[in-house]
Amino acid sequence: MNGVPASLGDRIDPAVSEVRIDGVPIPLRPGLATWLVYKPPGIVSTMDDPQGRPTVRDLVPADPVTKPVGRLDLHSEGLLMMTNDGDLALIVTHPRYGVPKTYRVLVADSVPRRAITALAEGIPLDDGPARAESARVVSETGGRTMIELVLTEGRKREIRRMFDHLDIPITRLVRTAIGPIVDRSLAPGARRPLRGDEIRSLYRYAEGRRLDG
Repeated sequence: MNGVPASLGDRIDPAVSEVRIDGVPIPLRPGLATWLVYKPPGIVSTMDDPQGRPTVRDLVPADPVTKPVGRLDLHSEGLLMMTNDGDLALIVTHPRYGVPKTYRVLVADSVPRRAITALAEGIPLDDGPARAESARVVSETGGRTMIELVLTEGRKREIRRMFDHLDIPITRLVRTAIGPIVDRSLAPGARRPLRGDEIRSLYRYAEGRRLDG
């Protein structure tokens, strides 16, 4: 606690005190809220949209105000965090921490091995090369292929632009994990609070990256 080991009976001010467990900071500030949301396709990952389209604001309670951590494009779907914890948002989005995001990409055709290799080795885009940390074929059924990608960047429409470069049209794009956070039971449009152990796992990941750096 504030750099000093805690003792039984110690008191803290959660608004200003820093508490760590096994070296991992624990967010305690009053009023913090973090939601895990399944963003359906057709929802914009912003708080307001000048075109009047539905936004992720509609997927979470109005109070306290929480904002999307990163984004999924209009036609993509899957897991998205909404929070008012600026430290947590920074951990998930800043390249320094490299929190991986996992995606499943469905295409309506077979995919040559060289395309999978290219996704992992790097695709030239107009804002610089983009590469997946890993790329693999998950399944091939009825002429359709499911590919799993893990990325640590969050550039605008990055995956779609990578596949456009390879001339492979995407049928469906789903984010299935944010770092260690996975929830296969969350339905499109549904939400749940992010659990304390899940939040700590993200802080633990960031702490590990800080020490490695």
